[in-house]
Amino acid sequence: MRYRTVGGLRVSAVGLGAMPLSIEGRPDEGRAMATVHAALDAGVTLLDTADSYHLPGDEPGHNERLVARALATYGGDTADVLVTTKGGRGRPADGSWTVTGYPRHLKSAAEASLTRLGVEAIGLYQLHKPDPAVPFEESVGALSDLLDEGKIRYAGISNTDTGQIRRARALLGDRLVSVQNRYSPAVRDSEPELRLCAELGLAFLPWSPLGGISRSSLDGPSGRLPPEDSGHSTGPGHATGPGDSNLPGHATGLDTFHAVARERGVSPQQVCLAWLLASSPVVVPIPGASRPGTIRDSAGAADLELTPEEVARLEAGVGS
Repeated sequence: MRYRTVGGLRVSAVGLGAMPLSIEGRPDEGRAMATVHAALDAGVTLLDTADSYHLPGDEPGHNERLVARALATYGGDTADVLVTTKGGRGRPADGSWTVTGYPRHLKSAAEASLTRLGVEAIGLYQLHKPDPAVPFEESVGALSDLLDEGKIRYAGISNTDTGQIRRARALLGDRLVSVQNRYSPAVRDSEPELRLCAELGLAFLPWSPLGGISRSSLDGPSGRLPPEDSGHSTGPGHATGPGDSNLPGHATGLDTFHAVARERGVSPQQVCLAWLLASSPVVVPIPGASRPGTIRDSAGAADLELTPEEVARLEAGVGS
């Protein structure tokens, strides 16, 4: 396992997006726990969750409690594991995703997450999405207060643009350590944000990093979760089953990922994650998984070093 940094913390170059373990099509408790344990066995030390990762209308925090139980029951050392969670979104019974960025709500949400995770301070707490009804500085101000109170160690923001990143940096300084935006071979709208993160030394955590290579766990039979606005940690789909389907690249040019994978004798998903890691030293992808084999395959991407020629081929394919 290779490593990268989030703030001053060393983390695995590939994290685990735990979202598929709690939403529609989620596995049973045993397989969910086994998936997290497999990630830890593979050297993954960054686990991404959120209070809104649960079934529609269900009690918030299902995914946070699951992650906490998985860590508590793991037989190995978890001292170096960074759990990152998010607040500011909700999942009512109609299956939609709401946004609430009022400071009082964010502080209350963080307190609840703290309790569910069973920690003295949340390692990394992120604003899940800016609320257009609330001044951005007020939402970020809640993160600042939580930092001052010692309830969170580091702060991050998600689904943001370059202007918002700069404004958050101005308010939080070095205590802002991460940006979590959608980014993949098929969806590269956040390239300006990625470049800015590299400039500022912020970790960039791509959600749905395998878009175009695999179907997202959000593209399930319910059809209620549009990937562009549904959350973060979507499933890479390295195996067949709910939330994990091995589909060929369906966007023009993405067949190159499958070609390189055949040549290397690895999965296209591994090639995709390796390409993301090669794109910038600040990138820490967080592919989702709902099977132990899926996260083991994803974690292997950290040790797959692409040649400059392979990277150029993949870039040409993405750009076509």
